[in-house]
Amino acid sequence: MRILITGGAGFIGHNLAVYLVRRGYTVLALDNLENASSRALMRLEKAGIKIVKGDVRDKYLVRSSISEVDLVVHAAAYISVEESFEKPREYIDNNVGGTAVVAKTCLELSKPLIYISSAAVYGDPVELPIREEHPQNPLSPYGLSKLMGERVVEFYGRIGLKHVVIRPFNVYGPGQSSAYAGVITKFITMACRGEPLLIHGDGLQTRDFIHVDDFSRLVELVIEEKPYGQVFNAGSGVATRILDLAKLIIKLTNVNVEIKHTNPRPGDIRSSWADITKARVILGYKPMVTLEDGIRSVIPDLCRDVGQSVDL
Repeated sequence: MRILITGGAGFIGHNLAVYLVRRGYTVLALDNLENASSRALMRLEKAGIKIVKGDVRDKYLVRSSISEVDLVVHAAAYISVEESFEKPREYIDNNVGGTAVVAKTCLELSKPLIYISSAAVYGDPVELPIREEHPQNPLSPYGLSKLMGERVVEFYGRIGLKHVVIRPFNVYGPGQSSAYAGVITKFITMACRGEPLLIHGDGLQTRDFIHVDDFSRLVELVIEEKPYGQVFNAGSGVATRILDLAKLIIKLTNVNVEIKHTNPRPGDIRSSWADITKARVILGYKPMVTLEDGIRSVIPDLCRDVGQSVDL
């Protein structure tokens, strides 16, 4: 099967692309390379994955790319919660406008679409763990843009588009962008530099961390099972306190650094973790990578990036 991944040179996109190639799929990556890392480009090249450079809002380029494949995974997006407050127009234009172009083209060419949304669409939980039916009240322009993207996909679904929506929680793993890195990458980088780990707030807030390999496995199950019209959470189903995460990273990097606290950030959610029952029942999904093993696997590369080595 031939698969197009938009945002295929991003963190999630390039890891998914490499994973799928290893599983026997043929993958084409579409990316404007605005935030692509040299490591991501190197991994794509090594895996023999063709990169089409361009913007998902370019309807002619999108059409020519989609015409070459059997299915599309739409992962292209601006992803910084903080930046989205400064540039709401750009986030709506890129994330919603790009999704509209991709979804419309998939419908016209009769190609199924897997839309990579975000747990940011939920906002502050009214119940935990968060099920797919949970109310959607995003707290940031980024979360709003992803929810609007879902609505666009659902609209085209009502007139014939075969689609699935996946809402990832906190995805981490190798090659995460330094510009918009998740808290795991930031903490490891700080620890490797011998700097204090900076927590926004009291550290008692919780998150659900899913390794990018587990996320990629879920996408593969969706490709295989074709549960069109469904929405799935992508998480581990485990709540981890940020303070506990910081302590675990200090332990695994074996460095003596402090934990410091600063003011909470606007748009940050207090507690969040996924109910993954639906993915387990319908797709047979089960996370395989423990948080400790996942963190241990990414420490050496991150420490080398800052000129340090660690003994694990």
